[in-house]
Amino acid sequence: MCGIVGIVGKTNVNQSLYDALTVLQHRGQDAAGIVTSRDGKLYLRKDNGLVRDVFQQRHMQHLIGHMGIGHVRYPTAGSSSSAEAQPFYVNSPYGITLAHNGNLTNVEQLSREIYESDLRHVNTTSDSEVLLNVFAHELAVRNKLQPTEDDVFAAVSEVHERCRGGYAVVAMITGYGIVGFRDPNAIRPIVFGQRHTEYGVEYMIASESVALDVLGFTLIRDLEPGEAVYITEDGRLYTRQCAQNPQYAPCIFEHVYLARPDSIIDGISVYKARLRMGEKLAEKIQRERPDHDIDVVIPIPDTSRTAALELANHLGVKFREGFVKNRYIGRTFIMPGQAARKKSVRQKLNAIELEFRGKNVMLVDDSIVRGTTCKQIIQMAREAGAKKVYFCSAAPAVRFPNVYGIDMPSVHELIAHGRTTEEVGELIGADWLLYQDIQDLKEAVRTRKAPKVEQFDCAVFDGEYITGDVDAAYLNRIEQARNDAAKVKHQAVSAIIDLYND
Repeated sequence: MCGIVGIVGKTNVNQSLYDALTVLQHRGQDAAGIVTSRDGKLYLRKDNGLVRDVFQQRHMQHLIGHMGIGHVRYPTAGSSSSAEAQPFYVNSPYGITLAHNGNLTNVEQLSREIYESDLRHVNTTSDSEVLLNVFAHELAVRNKLQPTEDDVFAAVSEVHERCRGGYAVVAMITGYGIVGFRDPNAIRPIVFGQRHTEYGVEYMIASESVALDVLGFTLIRDLEPGEAVYITEDGRLYTRQCAQNPQYAPCIFEHVYLARPDSIIDGISVYKARLRMGEKLAEKIQRERPDHDIDVVIPIPDTSRTAALELANHLGVKFREGFVKNRYIGRTFIMPGQAARKKSVRQKLNAIELEFRGKNVMLVDDSIVRGTTCKQIIQMAREAGAKKVYFCSAAPAVRFPNVYGIDMPSVHELIAHGRTTEEVGELIGADWLLYQDIQDLKEAVRTRKAPKVEQFDCAVFDGEYITGDVDAAYLNRIEQARNDAAKVKHQAVSAIIDLYND
């Protein structure tokens, strides 16, 4: 999961790019980068860290130009070295920079093709750099001194032919314009919009509509699966379908956890989808335990709050905030090392004893991944005096790894893999554990306002990978890459490299 943005403006876009990245910070806390273009020259700043830490005043003053792209990242494929912060750059043809959200499933094959056939060198282990080189090669073979929109769209079409996986991309062609495109299954989100200024119309491409809203852009629409948008440096906009057999199968986990609730993805309100998740959970509770003894519903901050509120409303029980969150601690399910995660949970949340003492408490979270967080939270509720602690997840059991851009743990670190609901409940210490049914989740997200979206990528729940190219051998490879030992090793190597570079 990463956040991307591209702006073609009429004045310097550095501040707008910075502001957009801060809005998209929830999509990546590992690294940030901005590149701008002016008079055929590029100005780049990227590094590990939060947006506010990567960009100081001196950096912002250097980022001049009316056109640019930006990226916030957490590691998916590749390590967390600052060498892999985005955007990436290749000088041929034209000078192209690219920022990518997602993950390629055939990256090993592409890496060989790039070296052996395209005669290009890839400097990192990031699949984003691979994707950039594929796009650059396909644009280069057009052999044009000045690329037209037809050339750009033809290159995107070839990218779709060669690349597999989930991807949303913004790329800047120095001196010519910015292109955004989406994989043929629309797994990862991407939107574009415009705003009118005294100098003329400006355009923006971003991962989520909320970035447009905050900066005063009007949402035009989401890119359709396989579609590309090209905005020239002088402000002309072109769109074209570039895939052979596009179909909507967006990642349903965007609505469960990843996206901000105030975003609209493919015509679906994330906030309303989460409300409906709460309704569906309440209906399941009423079916399974019509005589339940729940005294209070308490959300695990922050993404479960919307579902928990609607669940409480439908059950007719009290809704209370029982935990105070320290907002300066990163997300725990992507932290390497079980010890680090356990320490982080205690630092991140603190219970309000008054809301727990002597009560039967229903805790609500958006999902359960490793189980590390919820186990400690349940223990915290008991220590605060709860009589019984029930736990429900707004999502079904996460039993399979994500391969399309979310760096979930290896399959053997997923607490629900190979276990029943009762076994998971016992492991996390809940008196009763309730998961959302997958069909209920789909119905909660599906809406009549988005009739084109008939299916979703639900692979983390059902193991059905929409691209059709994920087999046991592939899953074994990512298993080796994602286990805790590998991550700790990556961090140690990255720290040494960064120290040497400094």
